[in-house]
Amino acid sequence: MDKQAAALAAQLGQLLLARGETVATAESCTGGMIAAALTDIAGSSAWFGYGLVSYSNEAKQDLLGVQAATLAEHGAVSEAVVRQMAAGARERAAADWAVAVSGIAGPGGGSPAKPVGTVWLALAGPDGLSQAFVCHFAGDRAAVRQQTVLTALGRLLQLIEDCALSA
Repeated sequence: MDKQAAALAAQLGQLLLARGETVATAESCTGGMIAAALTDIAGSSAWFGYGLVSYSNEAKQDLLGVQAATLAEHGAVSEAVVRQMAAGARERAAADWAVAVSGIAGPGGGSPAKPVGTVWLALAGPDGLSQAFVCHFAGDRAAVRQQTVLTALGRLLQLIEDCALSA
């Protein structure tokens, strides 16, 4: 794991531990890299319990409860799908927070509408809190996946910090 991901994961873990909260992950294009960054932190079992890799559409449906109709209408790399992935991970893990990612890391698989480097991320939290955003990362497969991990960890950390400030 690179130093930036390690630092973000450590900060996230400290914040979750201090708040007595937990996080779960639902990953497609990163194949468990976010969960790996979190579990590289000693003591992470206190605040991380579930990391679900749902690479295929069937896995998204079976493991996370993503609706077949949503996949058919929007495709796996979409706001609607990552929102359902995040909600499903949070529910199945009984976690306070969840992060979900689905994207096109390349080198193939892109289209004019969704080029290589397109990644959708979603965050789910207490009281129905849900955020989703799209990123367009440059670089090869490894670079797209690494940027996705950093963005997911950073955005989740920021959201939890923001919620702590408003509480």
